[in-house]
Amino acid sequence: MASIRLVFLFVSISFSALAQKDYKLWLQYDKISNSAIASEYKNNIQGIVSLGNSETSQISVKELETGIAGMLGNKPQIKSEIKGENNLIIGSQKALNPDLQKTLQTDFEKINNEGFIIKSISFKNKKQLIISGKNDVAVLYGVFDFLRLLQANKSIKSLNIADSPKTNLRILNHWDNLDRTVERGYAGFSLWNWQKLPDFIDQRYIDYARANASIGINGTVLTNVNANALILTPQYLEKVEALANVFRPYGIKVYLTARFSAPIEIGNLKTADPKDPEVINWWKNKSAEIYKRIPDFGGFLVKANSEGQPGPQNYGRDHVDGANMLADAVAPFGGVIMWRAFVYSEHDANDRAKQAYAEFQPYDGKFKENVIVQVKNGAIDFQPREPFHPLFGAMPKTPLMMEFQITQEYLGFSTHLVFLPKLFQEVLESDTYQKGKGATVAKVIDGTLYHNKLTGIAGVANIGNDLNWTGHPFLQANWYGFGRLAWNPYLDSETIADEWLRSTFSNDENFIKPVKNIMMESREAVVNYMTPLGLHHIMDTGHHYGPGPWVSNLSRPEWNPTYYHKADKNGIGFDRSKSGTNAVSQYAAEAANLFDNLETCPEKDLLWFHHVAWDYKLKNGQTLWNGLALKYQEGVNQVAVMQNVWNQTQKYVDSERFNEVKMLLEIQHKEAKWWRDACLLYFQQFSGKELPTGVEKPTQALEYFKSLKFPFAPGNG
Repeated sequence: MASIRLVFLFVSISFSALAQKDYKLWLQYDKISNSAIASEYKNNIQGIVSLGNSETSQISVKELETGIAGMLGNKPQIKSEIKGENNLIIGSQKALNPDLQKTLQTDFEKINNEGFIIKSISFKNKKQLIISGKNDVAVLYGVFDFLRLLQANKSIKSLNIADSPKTNLRILNHWDNLDRTVERGYAGFSLWNWQKLPDFIDQRYIDYARANASIGINGTVLTNVNANALILTPQYLEKVEALANVFRPYGIKVYLTARFSAPIEIGNLKTADPKDPEVINWWKNKSAEIYKRIPDFGGFLVKANSEGQPGPQNYGRDHVDGANMLADAVAPFGGVIMWRAFVYSEHDANDRAKQAYAEFQPYDGKFKENVIVQVKNGAIDFQPREPFHPLFGAMPKTPLMMEFQITQEYLGFSTHLVFLPKLFQEVLESDTYQKGKGATVAKVIDGTLYHNKLTGIAGVANIGNDLNWTGHPFLQANWYGFGRLAWNPYLDSETIADEWLRSTFSNDENFIKPVKNIMMESREAVVNYMTPLGLHHIMDTGHHYGPGPWVSNLSRPEWNPTYYHKADKNGIGFDRSKSGTNAVSQYAAEAANLFDNLETCPEKDLLWFHHVAWDYKLKNGQTLWNGLALKYQEGVNQVAVMQNVWNQTQKYVDSERFNEVKMLLEIQHKEAKWWRDACLLYFQQFSGKELPTGVEKPTQALEYFKSLKFPFAPGNG
């Protein structure tokens, strides 16, 4: 019996140790194997001097203790005053003594309120290392950045870093429902256990806040944009308050989605008309009630008059009326309104890609100063590839907030390895030409193009209660990468991949180089095997799992994939040129002319803007049909390469994560073939052409693929 207990204990410990790897995200703090680097760190960190006593300061000290003990094998000595040399001094500007403040004066002038300083200094003729900022949360950001340097085995002998976030609002949007289902969530149920809150504080809430603070995320919208008014009732606000109390020391504000019809549903009013005095008063009172509980409440995110959600248009009003009414309600408390521009109507026969621009651009300059319009990266809906949204750069008097989707609604769910920072970077680097060449989307977002004071980036979270948070070990990199780009939209995605791999897995170059390569290729691979050459929205409908280019029987035309690809015997693609829907006209002239001309339109966007003949010659000399088929095959081949590379990494990775990724890549390869075969068989009906040499022949008939049903596909919330 004793031996059985021993075996059980061993298995439990082993499972816990392995599971912890997955759970710890990019904060692994593994022991440093390079003895020279470890020696340098030990020599330069003789002790930690903490000059603050707030809860946030204590978190900073604890993080340094955890990180340094894990990486160097011994817990650093904590001191209350500066004695000796080679100390790591941490404290906000106010906590520093006058001499230290004077030493760092020019550095403080370089940073904003959330920025940090990490610097090697000489203080009283003794070498010290200091991490500071204008407040304790800024210091915490600096602590995490310093630990990232250690995890990457960088030298700390002579540091001189002054870094500030380039956007104000760096926010995760959770599409979490009150029943704990998550719309477009593929990593289990919601983190928020509303039934146990406010009295039970899950350790996950703390670890979630810690992970977000480590990458500079400073806000979280707890609830789905398809909102439930119950979240605004006292019963739930008490629970929201408990989460806000957990997140506050980590610099994270809580936001909620506001259902526009809440005054009717929970306020017993007969209308939600934003011009009605009773409605206006109800929202003011509700805001005051929230801020009394949560003084640093961030504000509301609103989806209105979109996909059946109620809004001001129900009452003959417009988006400005709705947003400004709510803005007035939260303005006395410093709150903001994030008003989504994701709108399209079944009553508008126009090109869906044009509707958000047509509806919002005329409102430029009419929103209150605490309103920021949240715009998806592309004009349709988080596709594997879309041209940048034409609203970016087209509303100079209105702050625009980027909305990226971290969860992979249209990119294979959490079973496909897709490194999304590559997609994010492509969008941020896109040139709007709205103030001439170089007017990038990033410059719109960070406010530098039009000198907007309110700036932000939102990401639809891919986080659930799965052990590894994101359903796939590599999709943790998308959460991480979103945070890094929200902090600095000019970061290179390859740099982000390198950071994440070193923090999460290993510093061994034999591992880093090949795995980084497959990460950098992964987004292009998914575009190739799903929607090459500008195809879009040909996923099966509803759950968006797998291909469905044949779907044409839904009640709203723009819900049907056939609406987007328009394949016929003459060719394929959506004509948005001047001779088509003229969607190109919503871009600045330089971009419009580029997209409008078949010869200058980037081939990656070709079928987004043009209906192209099957025999059209691509730049590589292939016909469109052959080029399309070869792209599908290329995507499948790229996943096979990803598999081969990963299979060579076994000695660098713990067996748990190695096997997880191995199995998931097998699924991805199988599904890439499914996409290739189903799409090419369907489009072949119109092209009437044989598959070119080099493209594998499908093993099933088209009718087989059409017959597949997925009634319980995850993510419908």
